[in-house]
Amino acid sequence: MTTEQNESTDRAPLGPPPAGRPEEPGTPEMVRANEANWDARTPVHVASAFYGLDGSRRAEDWFAPFEWGDLGALAGRDVLHLQCHLGTETAAFADRGARAVGLDFSTEAVAQARRLAAEAGREMEFVRSDVYRAVEALGDRRFDVIYTGKGAVCYLPDLAAWADTVAELLRPGGTFYLVEFHPLLNALGPTPPADPDTPPLLLRHDYLAGRGALRSDAPTTYTDGPPLASAATSYEWRHGVGEVVSAVLGAGLSVQLLRETEVLPWPRFPSMVPDGNGWWRLPDTEPIIPLMYALKAVKP
Repeated sequence: MTTEQNESTDRAPLGPPPAGRPEEPGTPEMVRANEANWDARTPVHVASAFYGLDGSRRAEDWFAPFEWGDLGALAGRDVLHLQCHLGTETAAFADRGARAVGLDFSTEAVAQARRLAAEAGREMEFVRSDVYRAVEALGDRRFDVIYTGKGAVCYLPDLAAWADTVAELLRPGGTFYLVEFHPLLNALGPTPPADPDTPPLLLRHDYLAGRGALRSDAPTTYTDGPPLASAATSYEWRHGVGEVVSAVLGAGLSVQLLRETEVLPWPRFPSMVPDGNGWWRLPDTEPIIPLMYALKAVKP
């Protein structure tokens, strides 16, 4: 799971630079800043209780039940996990018999993913590459299934180029499956504690794109653990569901399924309650709103 979207509510807010700050760098520099940021996050994540790499969490824990039904049988299939971070979800594909490959732009994350796979005795491959250079990094290899999400799309400045990359890496008849935090979730923010009479969640952040990259200077990451030792600045791009679907269709893929769900793999807000399947949802006193969405598309 690679996300800044699930950070605690006391995180530094995403937004345009404050008055007086120099103009932000261009997109390549922002991507390099994100790479350095994820390199800095990696040792914190490896040691965190959140990821449970000491054996306290299973690879399957990161998946909602509907994902396995949507994906179907994976045994013997070539599965590529884009933006895989530590390979926590990639491992579940290997456990189900897939020939699993994970790809991520963080050198530190790929090194840790390889170590963790070796220690667990899992046969997985990890490739270090920016997602936009994935075709070059993987050569003539093509895949039956490409999986990504849970905090990946927000780090993509160009959705059209991303979708074209996915389409090129799929075999004919192959499946692309995206499971991502819903833009509505990203737009929600907590009500200040000093205002107890206001509803507990309000729209506080952008749902749609339009402001360019949003900068964060949060000193902590979304897991438990110490502050980052360096490279605390990162950038995110907002993308509405319509923008994502349009990019996938524009790349020539055929959308088979678009679902929205009210569950999350961790309690984003203090009021959330267990859903009975190991995930979390808002209590019955709150409206039922989409917190994640899943998109399944096939290459003709």
